[in-house]
Amino acid sequence: MSTEQPEILFLCVHNAGRSQMAAAFAREIGKNRIKVYSAGSAPGEHLNPAVVEVMREKGIDITMEKPQKLTDEMALNADVVVTMGCGDACPVYPGKRYVDWELSDPAGKQLEEVRPIRDDIERRIASLIDELLTAKK
Repeated sequence: MSTEQPEILFLCVHNAGRSQMAAAFAREIGKNRIKVYSAGSAPGEHLNPAVVEVMREKGIDITMEKPQKLTDEMALNADVVVTMGCGDACPVYPGKRYVDWELSDPAGKQLEEVRPIRDDIERRIASLIDELLTAKK
């Protein structure tokens, strides 16, 4: 791990739901102690509206976020690459630490179905950030 702030890349196919929620929670929980990237291997055009709404319920506004295409720089800078439902669609960068989170895709789901996904992501983020920051000490 680098001596600077830990860097996390949240990666999924469309970068419109799970990875956006994860990045938002990482920024919120990690404050300025973590550098966060969020990207997709085949990014969508806009965020999933249900994801935007359930994050708003947590007091986190992601309306200004946009799905982004994965760049080599993002992956190479990351200390940890967290994949979410990529399967073979997301590239693998040798030498990087990968964590694969099996999470339901919020696409096409109602708010009541997206909330448990959001809450699962929030718990995982809190644990990951705690691990990364503890390792820096």
